[in-house]
Amino acid sequence: MRLALYQPDIPQNTGTLMRLCACLDVPMDIIEPCGFILSDKNLRRAGMDYLESLDLTRHASFDDFRAAIPARRIVLLTTKAAQSYVDFTFAPDDTLLLGRESAGVPEDVHAACTQRVIIPMAAGMRSLNVAVTGAMALGEALRQTGGFARQRA
Repeated sequence: MRLALYQPDIPQNTGTLMRLCACLDVPMDIIEPCGFILSDKNLRRAGMDYLESLDLTRHASFDDFRAAIPARRIVLLTTKAAQSYVDFTFAPDDTLLLGRESAGVPEDVHAACTQRVIIPMAAGMRSLNVAVTGAMALGEALRQTGGFARQRA
């Protein structure tokens, strides 16, 4: 299981997701360009000392990202999907992709994703915070696949 961020805009959200991945022992991919400098102090504050344990790969573009994971299924979390993430069957080698906070992903990236899922929300609500979305989807994917890290003694 991997978590990927497409051109993230907000360092605090990225730092929170980096910390989540470090704590759950899930590798993370960041598809650039980012809307901030990756060494931004807010990013470091949100990720704290957990970032030292993170398996992080940075990719210069979406094409570079796809080339690095050719055999992996990419599951896009999007408000434009029909299937709920709780009704979707995750696989242990899935890569969960989150779009930009400001714009999601462009149509070509949307079309390139193998699967698309949504987190159902109350009528009239537009979207959840990307860090909340990532945590919910990753938690469900790890639960389904038995992928939670073993608790350290």
